[in-house]
Amino acid sequence: MNGKIILEKKQFSITLDRLCFELIEKHGDFSNTAIIGLQPRGIYLSRRIHARVAEILHSKKVLYGELDIAFYRDDFRRGNEQIVPNVMNINFAVQDKNIVIVDDVLYTGRTIRSALDALTDFGRPNKVELLVLVDRRYSRHLPIQPDYTGIEVDTRSNDKVKVEWKETTKQDLVHIITNNV
Repeated sequence: MNGKIILEKKQFSITLDRLCFELIEKHGDFSNTAIIGLQPRGIYLSRRIHARVAEILHSKKVLYGELDIAFYRDDFRRGNEQIVPNVMNINFAVQDKNIVIVDDVLYTGRTIRSALDALTDFGRPNKVELLVLVDRRYSRHLPIQPDYTGIEVDTRSNDKVKVEWKETTKQDLVHIITNNV
């Protein structure tokens, strides 16, 4: 296996700030917008985005939630592994709100499709947008594209994009791991 680092600590921080300012430019004071992170890996990015947006806006009123899509996935019954749901934390009505779904890596689009299904159980949003740290272009199974992208990478199907978070591995890092076939 070979690896290549595509985002390190400083670039990682700059990218997160850029994404936050793009959100603020589009959504203003976030009075009708909520940020929702996808369990399990999107929550690290969404928590940081939420905290930074609230800091920039000097506001504690930026709505935030976390969505578990485990039982909405189209492949959840395929394996023999037992699915343990994550905690859902959406304590506001999504009805008529602008929702920004946040995930770490966009690959086939199936996770986002599942998120859209799960989100509708909480109401009908006015608009739904997608923010991802890494967009693995040219690999979609569904016609889903991000509205906000940290970095775009072109990868092969045998590549794996791994995002490490200082909350879990003590460092912020994105790298591509290539399995030699």
